[in-house]
Amino acid sequence: MSKTKGLYFSNDVILYPLLFVMLMWMVFWAEIRFNLDFNYLGIYPRKITGLIGIITGPFIHGNLKHLFNNSMPLLVLTTALFYFYRNIRWKVLFTGLIVCGVFTWVIGRPSLHIGASGVVYMLAAFLFFKGIFSKQYQLTALSLVVVFLYGGLLWYVMPIDPKISWEGHLSGFVVGLILALVFKGNPVENKKYAWERDDYNPEEDEFLQQFDDDGNFIERIPEEPTEVQQNLDPQNIKVVYTLKVGPKKDNDSL
Repeated sequence: MSKTKGLYFSNDVILYPLLFVMLMWMVFWAEIRFNLDFNYLGIYPRKITGLIGIITGPFIHGNLKHLFNNSMPLLVLTTALFYFYRNIRWKVLFTGLIVCGVFTWVIGRPSLHIGASGVVYMLAAFLFFKGIFSKQYQLTALSLVVVFLYGGLLWYVMPIDPKISWEGHLSGFVVGLILALVFKGNPVENKKYAWERDDYNPEEDEFLQQFDDDGNFIERIPEEPTEVQQNLDPQNIKVVYTLKVGPKKDNDSL
């Protein structure tokens, strides 16, 4: 399969998602190691100073549980994005991160919003809806896997827990749906058989030639090979003799 239009594995499919997750853990380690608090770099809705959180907010987490709960889904979903949607992966990731942050800044409660959960919801929604819209069996199968693994996330786009930024979740979900509609190309070509092509001619199909108009099989008797007769002129025939002389024995002189 051509690498310009198809699925194939390369090191960057897993390398970049790992770096993204490792960066979140490094930020969390720096907070603990040096007794720092980066929460002020989160998104604070409708304040100019809170706009910086659109970029920095996804890398900041309140505690170890918060970080771990976002790390595994982010690693899995980002790897799936980089593998199945290689040509648009950076556009989806960065556009989704920024637009999701902007939506959270607009609709969020007046408090600091931190964590990569909005990005997780954006990736999950994009992979699901894009696979369904593509009508391609490999991408549709990916959509079903996303639903199986992370379908329960849908409950948290509603305000069921005041400690959770449901606004960030809702923003990510909506942005993922929008991106699935915006990027319409499919990374995997649908395989077309010979009879599905526009230039297909049934009369030239060797398989169909074995059946008549009523669909009955036509038994074909193999033709006997014809003998090719050549007129040979005896005068032009050359005969070459090879004479081998063996070693002379002693009893030959008797």
